[in-house]
Amino acid sequence: MKNVAIIMGGYSSEYKISLKSGEVVYNHLNKNRYNVYKIHILKEGWFYVDQQNNRFPIDKNDFSAFVDGQKLQFDVVFNSIHGSPGEDGLMQAYFKLLQLPQTSCDFYQAALTFNKRDLLSVLKPYGIKTAISYYLNAGDVIDEDQIIKRVGLPCFVKPNRSGSSFGITMVKEQSQLLAAIQNAYNEDNEIIIESYLKGTEVSVGVFKYKGEITVLPMTEIVSENDFFDYEAKYEGKSSEITPARISEEEHAKVEDVVKRIYTILNMDGFSRSEFILVDGEPFLLEMNTVPGLTAESIFPQQAREAGISLEELFKNAVETALKKTDF
Repeated sequence: MKNVAIIMGGYSSEYKISLKSGEVVYNHLNKNRYNVYKIHILKEGWFYVDQQNNRFPIDKNDFSAFVDGQKLQFDVVFNSIHGSPGEDGLMQAYFKLLQLPQTSCDFYQAALTFNKRDLLSVLKPYGIKTAISYYLNAGDVIDEDQIIKRVGLPCFVKPNRSGSSFGITMVKEQSQLLAAIQNAYNEDNEIIIESYLKGTEVSVGVFKYKGEITVLPMTEIVSENDFFDYEAKYEGKSSEITPARISEEEHAKVEDVVKRIYTILNMDGFSRSEFILVDGEPFLLEMNTVPGLTAESIFPQQAREAGISLEELFKNAVETALKKTDF
């Protein structure tokens, strides 16, 4: 049987969510088919964690561990790290150097999609619609009037490289802008300020299922808060309606755009993209390449709606990764 390492944790504010995602993967991968191991990737160190919560350090030279005097090595890695270093390309590049297959996209695609500003800039020449945006880096002069002139009010201030809505603020009045910018800088030294798009928000999961690019049933997001923030995502402050209550024409447009994006970027593995439908036209907000896999997460909800069990979803990811030969 193949040895599967499930990496979870990470170095960002999302590490607790990632640990939950990793546990879900561990619980649903078929133990009769694979030897499954939990690997915690944390700022304090990398560890294999056994059933009794004993920790065995990972040797970063070859991603192995010594357990009871035996060297434990892996055939494939299931990536469930949200944020850095699992979603920004660092782990992908590391495993590529080790010629160890892993379930998410390649390092370039991970780095590009994790950087909201770069992703939107790359896709604009292909006609992908996005919000009007304004960029700031730490240390830049903040010209409030220029920002408001560019994006209008209300607007969203976001860290450029983070997930789970950490550091995002909806700004309704100019007096709120500086505090929102500082809040975003707490997560990242690059930020993006975007115009408000009024419409229906949909979340769309895509992955390669049995070799074919597959779009999962879409989820409509109806937040009790001003937007789909952390509370809405993880603390029940939203309704997530799958399938989304959108017209067949809107559904077809979103499906076409999301497949085009997946193809343009030469994506692999899971992705979950967020759109706002404005007058029936999809505007891309962002793409996640390691979407949440907890019980509350959208991607598993969509897979269930499509009749794909978590066991089948995760098996497909492992088997697809094992077929990779592009090292």
